[in-house]
Amino acid sequence: MSANLLLTVDVGNTQTVIGLYDGSSSGVSAEDGLVEHWRVSTIPDRTADELASLLGGFFRLSRIAVDDIGGMAVCSGVPRVQSMLRGFAERYLHVDPTVIGPGVRTGMPILYDNAREVGADRIANAVATYELFGGPAIIVDFGTGNNFDIVSAEGEFLGGAIAPGIEISMDALTGRAAALGSIELIEPRSVIGKSTVESLQSGALYGFAASVDGMVARFQDELGGEAVVVATGGLAPVIAPVASSLEHVEPHLTLHGLRIVHARNSGES
Repeated sequence: MSANLLLTVDVGNTQTVIGLYDGSSSGVSAEDGLVEHWRVSTIPDRTADELASLLGGFFRLSRIAVDDIGGMAVCSGVPRVQSMLRGFAERYLHVDPTVIGPGVRTGMPILYDNAREVGADRIANAVATYELFGGPAIIVDFGTGNNFDIVSAEGEFLGGAIAPGIEISMDALTGRAAALGSIELIEPRSVIGKSTVESLQSGALYGFAASVDGMVARFQDELGGEAVVVATGGLAPVIAPVASSLEHVEPHLTLHGLRIVHARNSGES
């Protein structure tokens, strides 16, 4: 096999999502050409050699050779991990990775007071959303923090909002209330919980769903009309069924954005 696979890496504060795309795919959706994907814990102290060992195991299980990977694209909010990924790409893949940041062509104007403050994952999500759905668009990314990002009808990143994520909020609640334990985030029998576990599940799922629906309504009012609403992140499939405002769920939206940005910086599009 020729070296036509693209390794995409989205480093979050808690978890890192890794995907392999077939470079010969047209990429008309986030899933198009996605050969494999994995989710691992983000460990800032992990070295390039340790990452090579970890990914090497994944590659072997999927019968993928390192020589089949001809490019790499990264977005990271953790500087130490970003540096490690550069070292991994150079030593083991022998490629110069595309890292979203200053000087990288995204094709999207950033209308933020300080464009350098915008997280690379937010840019990747915005690029992917506009490519897939056009604009105006509202993106809800369920991660360590809940990111709300807005793209204009002209394809500009307008800004957004950041709120505490579901898991970090629940950890804070159960950590400060001795009588409350950890719960599985699944939909309870009813909104009115009949046990402590169900009450916590109701508050987490329906409470966050109501928060998302309320924020989306405010964004739409400010935009002056309807906007497509796209959800991503690990907990998007959990919240989407109980949030009326979420129209599309794209679990690999960020990876697709990385693929697009890589293509724009390597002359492929």
